[in-house]
Amino acid sequence: MRSAPLPSTALPTRLQRSDGRGRLRFVTAGGRTQPTGLFQSDPVRFLFPLPERGEPLPAILVTTSGGLAGGDRIRLDLAAEAGSVATVATQAAEKVYRSAGEDTRFAVAVRVARGAWFEWLPQEAILFDGARLVRTTEVDVDAGGRLLALEMLVFGRRARGEVLATGMLRDDWRVRIDGRLAWADALRLTEPLAAAFAARAGLDGAAAMATLLLVGEGGAAARDAVRAVADERPEVRIGASVVGPVMVARFLGRDARALRDAVLAAAGRVRNRLAGLPERLPELWYG
Repeated sequence: MRSAPLPSTALPTRLQRSDGRGRLRFVTAGGRTQPTGLFQSDPVRFLFPLPERGEPLPAILVTTSGGLAGGDRIRLDLAAEAGSVATVATQAAEKVYRSAGEDTRFAVAVRVARGAWFEWLPQEAILFDGARLVRTTEVDVDAGGRLLALEMLVFGRRARGEVLATGMLRDDWRVRIDGRLAWADALRLTEPLAAAFAARAGLDGAAAMATLLLVGEGGAAARDAVRAVADERPEVRIGASVVGPVMVARFLGRDARALRDAVLAAAGRVRNRLAGLPERLPELWYG
């Protein structure tokens, strides 16, 4: 007689998840900006290459896991102290993989003191179909400080014909000047996604989108610089306006490469006009 099978006692598979943290502060010493207070835990790593000619001190963020999956968490705390001039960028585009159900969480907190110029210039995040990303950016700038910040999203792996048909996106910004809320923004994309991408008043078939911010003095000049780029690149929908001490520029396009090029041109002109930095961004953006 065949015996009945024993009940399974196997435990559910527990997937390994990342919980990375990075903390970095820039200070001035002897008239030069230098990093201090570095803390990092896997998969977050900061690299400090020599600055290119005319560039501020760079810190390059690397995600050693090669991408982010559902359940992964990244938290960055970045600060520029009085008088410092620095750039934090990412080594390459960030990949956000299809999720099995959990959200990928990416949180950035930036603090900029009086007299500092700080740039947060990450390369684009590519959302694979089925990705679930919750991203928050908290900005605190003292009066007299300035921040140039950029975020770009690509919807699906377009080179292989993939679009973002399933998944979820939450992208929140909060900007405070001297502790008072100056600008807030929230984007929500939930299933079904097709309607949002099809709507003329929505994403209108976009393959990618981006936001460029200047926080602090010089908003009108930054707006005009972005609008000049918009006149030169009609293939990308670009709008720029000034909201109090914040210049906000939006980019929307059906060609992710064309949109990326427009964003680089706009960011370069803003930093050149307001901070006297090279119009061409750090070389890693062009690899």
